[in-house]
Amino acid sequence: MAVPRTLPRLVSPAEIYEGLDRYVIGQARAKKAVAIAAYNHLKRVRARAMGTKLLARKSNVLLIGPTGCGKTHIARTLAHLLDVPFVVADATEYTEAGYYGKDVEVMIGELFLAADTEVAATERGIVFIDEIDKIARRSHGAVTGAGSRDIGGEGVQQALLKLLEGRQIFVPTNVTQHWSKHDFVPIDTTDILFLCAGTFSDLHLYSGGTRVLGFGGGTAGKRGPRITEKDLLRYGMLSEFLGRLPVQVQLSALTDEEMLDILVKPPDSLLKEYAELLRLDGVAIRFEPSGLREVVALAKRRDTGARGMRAVLEEVLSDTLFRGPELAGQTVVVDAAFVRAQAEKSGA
Repeated sequence: MAVPRTLPRLVSPAEIYEGLDRYVIGQARAKKAVAIAAYNHLKRVRARAMGTKLLARKSNVLLIGPTGCGKTHIARTLAHLLDVPFVVADATEYTEAGYYGKDVEVMIGELFLAADTEVAATERGIVFIDEIDKIARRSHGAVTGAGSRDIGGEGVQQALLKLLEGRQIFVPTNVTQHWSKHDFVPIDTTDILFLCAGTFSDLHLYSGGTRVLGFGGGTAGKRGPRITEKDLLRYGMLSEFLGRLPVQVQLSALTDEEMLDILVKPPDSLLKEYAELLRLDGVAIRFEPSGLREVVALAKRRDTGARGMRAVLEEVLSDTLFRGPELAGQTVVVDAAFVRAQAEKSGA
């Protein structure tokens, strides 16, 4: 049977991994897991479109790692590689149905918009849910299920179950007025792939004090003690929720070398961004290795991973960007002394 033209091209796991590897430094294990999940997702939607019945269920993914290690970057890069609708949702925006805040169906409504309001395209899309650890049960006492109603934590997890598992739901066509009970469209979430991510930064508080979990006690670039499903249950995640995220990948903190590579190697690296901005003013900029190491050192002190380097560069290059038109025709050299001087001036 011929493949419908509207279906996305089948990209192999190796091709997906290679594409991710160009833009995402390190995290090989996570990139491999996401590549496999995305490839299987493409196979499933194509097989279903051709009328083939499959026993295999989708493998939703849970990415666990410290802030700034590349979880969201992996998802955004995947969106550019695959020809499927894609949307990023923040778990903290949602509440249990019937309460003030977004219902979980709204994230599928946003995917519907990203698919140009085509139901078939929506039903093969990918949803990335960030800050998933923020919807854990709010209090340790509530882990047993007792206590007051938890509309932004446990309630959201329960509401997400039907989306993750796959069933037909009614999605608002106007996500800006999702509270209105009019203008809904039925969407089947069976083939929508979900990638969830969270830091679980205070996971050690729920380990009973027997060992250090989370990411505070490990060495950068090396995964600490493996986080188990039992640890996540203690943290406040529902067993039914975790059961619908069978692929669970633990990411590591970035090493100094990986952070240096992030500055230089990707096609959309930070250094290329700033060089391009200054080039428009006729200013050349040269980054010395000593200056880059100093940027990494300042970012490491902030403990915010790769995203901390953008903040450091904004502060270090603030004066240069401000004086861009005046510096036309000149070359700015960013070495260790330059970085330290500008950081001190900005109070970093």
